[in-house]
Amino acid sequence: MGILILRVVLVIVSMTLGAHLRAPGLKPLDLVGPLIGLGVAAAIIGLEYLFRSRNLGALLGGLAGLMVGGAAAAVVAALLPLEAIAFVEPVAVRGFIFLLLGYTGLVIGAAHGERFSISGLRSAWSDTGPQQNYKILDTSVIIDGRIADVCETGFLDGVLVAPQFVLRELQYIADSQDALKRNRGRKGLEILQRIKKRRDVKVVISEVDFPDVRDVDMKLIELAKQLSGKIMTNDFNLNKVADLRGVQVLNINLLANSLKPVVLPGESMKVFILKEGKEPNQGVGYLDDGTMVVVDNAKRHIGRTVDIAVTSVLQTTAGKMFFGRSDSLDEPAAVGDRSRRAGL
Repeated sequence: MGILILRVVLVIVSMTLGAHLRAPGLKPLDLVGPLIGLGVAAAIIGLEYLFRSRNLGALLGGLAGLMVGGAAAAVVAALLPLEAIAFVEPVAVRGFIFLLLGYTGLVIGAAHGERFSISGLRSAWSDTGPQQNYKILDTSVIIDGRIADVCETGFLDGVLVAPQFVLRELQYIADSQDALKRNRGRKGLEILQRIKKRRDVKVVISEVDFPDVRDVDMKLIELAKQLSGKIMTNDFNLNKVADLRGVQVLNINLLANSLKPVVLPGESMKVFILKEGKEPNQGVGYLDDGTMVVVDNAKRHIGRTVDIAVTSVLQTTAGKMFFGRSDSLDEPAAVGDRSRRAGL
């Protein structure tokens, strides 16, 4: 209601000022003047709606570009001998120069105005270097939680960026009626809070948004382009789309797979046989990182930890899978032979 009153006052004042306009050497403009004032008020209100839909960074960038373009136009107009051109009014030429260079600076500044965010200005004046190493977190990698463990190891450097639109998505999930989604959303918020509390990790909440882009994944890609950063995710589809758009991706799943133990055929390891395998007499166990180990002739060892010799390694889309055989297969038979020899 208050904004509506301000607009009415703006229209009244503008039409009153327009009524006082006078043509050179003529009487006041009776009807044309108020109409001109009404048009000016409409233009101002139109600019209000236009600026409301734009990001603050774009507005700052457009203003800076307009100032640079105006300064360049003043230099060009001062250097050109406009008074020597008889068939052209110097005022008109200067006006066209200011219009051309000013509009060009305005468009270029608005297009690259996302860099005028508060975090961008802060990093520009920081002593950490000419360019920050931004890593942009998506919703899935926050909910996954392993990013907090990676931060605790100290392997991550640079700045972790949590976009505001990702936080809104987390909040939406945390407020879901579905209990599973609600728990996932709350877990993501707790993980992000845990990361922010660490002193050795810098987390920035980015207010940059892209109103014309609805999909969160595409917003992440656009933000990564603006910041020249990398997206941290475990979303396979986002990984592929970002690669196609020329944006670097740090996939937590690929990192986890690359850190799984490297075992060559012939090496030995200890495995707890958890269950029966698909093939006869097979046993299945898992390493601490979740890697599956299939052991031949190990059905009798279910519920026990045995020494095995690795026979082969299979790389799958889900990770590595080890195949092996138990080195203690003959243990029960050997115990029976010793018992018979002892007369038991």
